[in-house]
Amino acid sequence: MTMTDAHAGRKRRARSDLWGPALANLGLGVPAMVPFYLAWWLLTEYMPMDCALARPTNCNYDTLENEFFFTVALMVTGPLTLTQVIVIDLALPLWHRRRPAAWLGAAALIPVPFVVCLALASLV
Repeated sequence: MTMTDAHAGRKRRARSDLWGPALANLGLGVPAMVPFYLAWWLLTEYMPMDCALARPTNCNYDTLENEFFFTVALMVTGPLTLTQVIVIDLALPLWHRRRPAAWLGAAALIPVPFVVCLALASLV
């Protein structure tokens, strides 16, 4: 085996080693859709309301009633999802003596399922 063959083999192996982190983080993105949706709802539905004014013009009382549930649900599901990400992307690679850089880099794929569902919902 020549030096170029060994280099090509390492490069091919390094590229194939990225599939595991990518698929694991895409899989993490599916249950992470719950806290992403809760945060998205709080930012887009609840935050723009002006119910504190003397004469509210943009106040939806159904949204006000749902705010407590959405906030509590986000406070429960957010740390659970963050714990999953820390365990899968940081603790397990270190435990198995793998490079955590590939896993942490692939963590950028976690919001992809939520963004895809949001884009598909806007088409309807």
